[in-house]
Amino acid sequence: MADESPLSAAAQDATELAIEGALRPESLDSFIGQHKVRKQLQLLLEAARIQQRSPDHILMSGPPGLGKTTLAMIIAHESGRALRMSSGPAIQHAGDLAAVLSSLTPGEVLFIDEIHRMARSAEEMLYLAMEDFRIDIMVGKGAGATSIPLELAPFTLVGATTRSGLLPNPLRDRFGFTAHLEFYDAAELEQVVARSSGVLGVDLSPEARGEIARRSRGTPRIANRLLRRVRDYLLVHGEEPDLAAVGAALELYDVDAIGLDRLDRAVLDAVVRRFRGGPVGLSTLAVAVGEEPDTIESVVEPYLVRIGFLGRTPRGRIATPEAYAHLGVPHAEMGLRFDDL
Repeated sequence: MADESPLSAAAQDATELAIEGALRPESLDSFIGQHKVRKQLQLLLEAARIQQRSPDHILMSGPPGLGKTTLAMIIAHESGRALRMSSGPAIQHAGDLAAVLSSLTPGEVLFIDEIHRMARSAEEMLYLAMEDFRIDIMVGKGAGATSIPLELAPFTLVGATTRSGLLPNPLRDRFGFTAHLEFYDAAELEQVVARSSGVLGVDLSPEARGEIARRSRGTPRIANRLLRRVRDYLLVHGEEPDLAAVGAALELYDVDAIGLDRLDRAVLDAVVRRFRGGPVGLSTLAVAVGEEPDTIESVVEPYLVRIGFLGRTPRGRIATPEAYAHLGVPHAEMGLRFDDL
């Protein structure tokens, strides 16, 4: 029996990977939400198909979890091209990028996630590669160094970034199209949950799907993650897949009625109680909650600002009256009024 366990585990892992892949739509028509971006991409890809050329370079910007990686896969699939995936943090030297670019096949789609985190030397190499499909390799050092041009196969670069403002203008300008992904509304997220629950084999009631959608912070990735946790809860407790079970499961995982999790509430609590409503600097706030400033700025803040719980001012972050109300703290405890800012 002991010999069968690893095989069983491997089969389960393969099943989970297959499910993960099935959760990603394979075409623009089956992609839910981002209607404007989908129409723009359809036009771009169709024009490239008619002209029998590679699509222009594409930059996708927006908060995490909105489908940038999935769209890159769809672009490659609908173009009939191979897909190569990398990330900005993995490209820390020009040589790293040269190795990737020189191995691309004609027409291949290169996806670089978090492209704003590439090394500056790699960014500068990318300028020439995107424009002329060529890179210059430096051989030797000092006065004897020489530059050897290396021709590249035509390719399409798809870059994804959560902070497009950190991209240098020369790099941003070389993209033929920039797609700005927006948060999803509740109706779109209900469609995402309905599709994913079918893939996962969870027969949720419409009310239960709506509850998951409302707590997903406008983000499909979060909706799918919460759906998995609800599936686990139902599997372990054997309850009916109704609204009550969904509420109990999400409460167990510290996701409140509007989708705030432990870190969101910790940030709000620090601003409201420890810093009396602010203003408080990002670094100070990050230390107070024990997280990295980048995590606060890119993961927590966008949603809190969007729902009106947090404000950004030149003097730092401030909590709004709505944040006080959500935490149940009297407004009288507010250290600084909005009118003073």
